Amino acid sequence: MHIAVAGNIGSGKTTLTRMLSEHYGWEPRYESVEFNPYLSDFYDDMKRWSFNVQVYFLNRRFRDIVNFKECEQVIIQDRTIYEDAHIFAPNLHAMGLMDSRDYENYSDLFELMMSLVSPPDLLIYLKSSIPNLVSQIQKRGRDYESSIRIDYLKGLNDRYEKWIEGYKGKLLVVPVDEVRFESRPEDFQKVVDQIDASLFGLF
Repeated sequence: MHIAVAGNIGSGKTTLTRMLSEHYGWEPRYESVEFNPYLSDFYDDMKRWSFNVQVYFLNRRFRDIVNFKECEQVIIQDRTIYEDAHIFAPNLHAMGLMDSRDYENYSDLFELMMSLVSPPDLLIYLKSSIPNLVSQIQKRGRDYESSIRIDYLKGLNDRYEKWIEGYKGKLLVVPVDEVRFESRPEDFQKVVDQIDASLFGLF
């Protein structure tokens, strides 16, 4: 079984992934941001490095999905391959930070990959406002995120909402401005109850 946690930068994906993996005994697969050789350069010069950083993420996440098929354990994944293609790459293109030639090349590669894999059994979307995202990004203090633009975050949020509205698979939306699963045990239990109901028909 494959569970995926989706959401904008700073929405709490890694925290929820860790908490759910500990609660259920699922195997977590975290987004590899610290080891992305392009990420720091990308935040300093998005136009120059946008294609490189997106292809890197696409490659890593496709490799992860292929490996999931060989794993007998339940996998919970921090961020999905769909977010790269439906959120981040088109947002960069719309902002003029990825040219049309690179974007079309990227999109063709994504479509080929999608013909070979299946969607997650449950997608958990962490819905957040921009002020909450900014607060969380500042709180965790990653140097390479210090220059993230507000208009960039807003563009991503708008695309997340559009993507989720049209999502056809099994979906759980968690409004993280209101549901503080990392600091309020009762809120985390609410998320767990919703997952149980979605996956196992409990409650």
